[in-house]
Amino acid sequence: MCQVAPSTPPDSPTPPTPDGPVLLLAPHGWRVPLQAGLSLMESAERAGVRLVRSCRNGTCRRCLCRITAGEVSYRIDWPGVSAEERAEGWVLPCVAVASRDVTLLVPDATRPLAV
Repeated sequence: MCQVAPSTPPDSPTPPTPDGPVLLLAPHGWRVPLQAGLSLMESAERAGVRLVRSCRNGTCRRCLCRITAGEVSYRIDWPGVSAEERAEGWVLPCVAVASRDVTLLVPDATRPLAV
């Protein structure tokens, strides 16, 4: 499993909590706290980061992206990701949850709520 560097880039939307898991959004370097019970997408949105999305229930695959570090589980039994895609590192952040640090490759993420 890859390790995520503990540094926080100056343009981070929300500083990570020192005692909780963090979602790192590459290639931007944005770090957001992962909140218990929320999907990766919901945690990102609460921190002011918008991921590409549509259905929010794992069927449209619009939010499909790669996980480069960490592990996720899913809120639903069979999300719209094949076993082969999972093995290659593809995830659906709209229905994926994590209890430890995770890094996602999401070049299309934006921060429309940034000040």
